[in-house]
Amino acid sequence: MKFLLCQTMNKLLIFTIYLLSTVFFSAQKISYDDFFEKESLRIDFLLYGMYDHQNAVIHQLKKEPYFGGGTSGQLIFPAYGTYHFLAKDKASEQLIFSKGFSPIFQEWQATDEVKHITKSFENSIQMPFPKREIIIEIQKRNIQGRFETILQHVVNPSDMSIVKEQPKKYPVHPILNNGNPKNKVDIAIIAEGYTLEEMPKFMEDAQRLINYFFTIPPFTKYKNDFNIYAIQSPSEESGTDIPGENSYKNTLLDSKFYTFGEPRYLTTFSNFKIADVAANVPYDQVYILVNTERYGGGGFYNVMNIVSSRHALSDKVFVHELGHGMVGLADEYYDASMGGSDYYHLSVEPWEPNITSLVNFEQKWKKKIKKNVPIPTPRIDQYKNEVGVFEGGGYTAKGIYSPVQDCRMKSNVPEGFCPVCTDAIDKTIEFYKN
Repeated sequence: MKFLLCQTMNKLLIFTIYLLSTVFFSAQKISYDDFFEKESLRIDFLLYGMYDHQNAVIHQLKKEPYFGGGTSGQLIFPAYGTYHFLAKDKASEQLIFSKGFSPIFQEWQATDEVKHITKSFENSIQMPFPKREIIIEIQKRNIQGRFETILQHVVNPSDMSIVKEQPKKYPVHPILNNGNPKNKVDIAIIAEGYTLEEMPKFMEDAQRLINYFFTIPPFTKYKNDFNIYAIQSPSEESGTDIPGENSYKNTLLDSKFYTFGEPRYLTTFSNFKIADVAANVPYDQVYILVNTERYGGGGFYNVMNIVSSRHALSDKVFVHELGHGMVGLADEYYDASMGGSDYYHLSVEPWEPNITSLVNFEQKWKKKIKKNVPIPTPRIDQYKNEVGVFEGGGYTAKGIYSPVQDCRMKSNVPEGFCPVCTDAIDKTIEFYKN
């Protein structure tokens, strides 16, 4: 679950580090023009199952006008995430595109409901449009941290079933326009729960949140490396669903609080609709602004970011959630009354860069720790400003460790991110910059 300072947490599936993630950001060079057109291929698929199994099925394929990613080194993403999408050239079997992601489906699989019924959840992945046949695979990370293939599908780019319709047009206003999207971080800011008459309010909210975002280190030094587009996508009604209060609104993206019963967990399951709106611009990340004063949000790695736009803490939550959605950072808060982990398998290393089980700590931030700082590190004033190994993190009080005693991935108090999270952010942005 990816919203800040929740009091009770849903159980997450146990996912851990995979061998590929030991070479996180050593980008592989792909000759873009040899394999791809300038447009994008969108793969809409469903993840479905119960507590003991999961599968995937293709819903549809779409050809879209823009691809926000790069043309060489940005095509093979680091192996973060609980799921993995990859594409191979069919003739040569060369890997030509891959991207990790963490969908909402994984969290539903940890609820009580999963024991009784089967459900499906929408997902969309965008990649460059191929020039010739490719093999696509969807993989899930198993309990040992290795990826297992759950779907394999051959895509023929000349297949007439690939939808080639133009996306519905919405007014787009660049908040930041720093040039070629191929070497920028491109973010699509989407209006949700704003009526047509409220679009000036949406633009005001988007500008305010972006202004704050670039006051937080390390993003302060990267403003020129972002393109940010505000998409004015109106809803029939203002606001969002609050099921716990029997309040429902007719909105474009079907956003809601009380996701999996959590009052402040704000999400939407309508990923296909999100992708339809985002298709108006080249994008690497999608951020949904929900027109409500109620506190909440969520962030899913390489899937979406979402936040309530008009709460007093919305600016802080905006930054926190992008740590999840863009960088793959874990929450560092935890319930001190809890014992061992219900969220991570303590015999393996979590894939997230900012928490550890100490199983493979050499691949994390060990080199950042001073010689006089003990491992593990007690949470006392002596080490208040030190990078260490502090027990507690990832919703878990025992057996999972965080780099510092407080960070923006733990609370709203620190000015910026800790050195470990900062390093992960730096690497992510440099990856997008190619």
